[in-house]
Amino acid sequence: MNIITIVGLDVHKETIVAAVLPAGADAVTRRVTIQNTPKALEKLVLQSTATGPAEFVYEAGPCGYDAHRHITKLGHACTVIAPALTPVRPGDRVKTDARDAEKLARLHRAGELTAIRVPTCEEEAARDLVRIREDAVEDLQRARHRLVKFLLRQGRIFREAGAWTQKHELWLRGQKFEWPNLQQTFVGYLRAYDEVQGRLKVLNAQVEDLAQQPQYKELVRALMCLKGIGTLSAVTLIVEAQDFRRFRKARQFMSYVGVVSSERSSGNRIRRGSITRAGNAQIRRVLVEWSSRHAGTSAAVVKRREGCPDEIVKIAKTAQDRLHRKFWRMTGRGKNHGVAVVAVARELAAFAWSIARTVQG
Repeated sequence: MNIITIVGLDVHKETIVAAVLPAGADAVTRRVTIQNTPKALEKLVLQSTATGPAEFVYEAGPCGYDAHRHITKLGHACTVIAPALTPVRPGDRVKTDARDAEKLARLHRAGELTAIRVPTCEEEAARDLVRIREDAVEDLQRARHRLVKFLLRQGRIFREAGAWTQKHELWLRGQKFEWPNLQQTFVGYLRAYDEVQGRLKVLNAQVEDLAQQPQYKELVRALMCLKGIGTLSAVTLIVEAQDFRRFRKARQFMSYVGVVSSERSSGNRIRRGSITRAGNAQIRRVLVEWSSRHAGTSAAVVKRREGCPDEIVKIAKTAQDRLHRKFWRMTGRGKNHGVAVVAVARELAAFAWSIARTVQG
């Protein structure tokens, strides 16, 4: 790393601050601030590589991967690193864009930074489609909450059956209010609920279509052999993980999802805490929400397993039996329900990784 120039970039919406650490040098010799535009970035790249090869490095953030794609398109190396894993000195209380760029250059040359896998444009587009569907699910929950709480304030309570059933929907649409302002408020809440529900229906269909594309179809079908993993959950696992082959062991994938225990040990004292919650929150939500905790196999799961390779079906059945036993064994010993759910989700991540590696090789 000392034989090439390292350029640390602190990327923001309007500007990019660059710190140039030349080959063979021990300290940054040049700092420059440019506009965050393709033309200005190209000029910076040409200046930095005029005397020899250079590698660029910046932290993943809200500006995405546009700078990485532009630099690599120009034929130069660019590394995007995980900001949560950047070393921080306890006594360092001064933070500026220039210091951040310089720190990235120095730490990258020392090999202290952790690079992330940059998704392709196609992978990022698929991931964004799944994420906007999750946003729509959250919007639907908020719309429902606002609607029923408004009715509760007016003393309108549905008591006949479960919420959001067909009977509940008919009851909702039959509500009328004497005061015009109340009626307008109710119609507004109901219209917001209908709009979000319609948008979610369209997005669900689009994700279903995505699951049928050649690059996803086989792996989606394999993951759906797991009890509790449907099409939407399988697609979420795939587009968020991108490539399961980058995780050499199941524990690496479990750590990426953030379902492994945190630890603060020193000397002979070992202290483990709650899960780290680091890494991909979308996969973690799917695993916790859909983890298999009940015995039996539904007809839908049996049908999904038809025609799948015996090796994958065997893994899915092993997961189903093991996770069911684990959940009830833990709760039977008095473990907190949430702790048992997370423990099951952690092992479900390992089984999902095993199936994916079987398919992807």
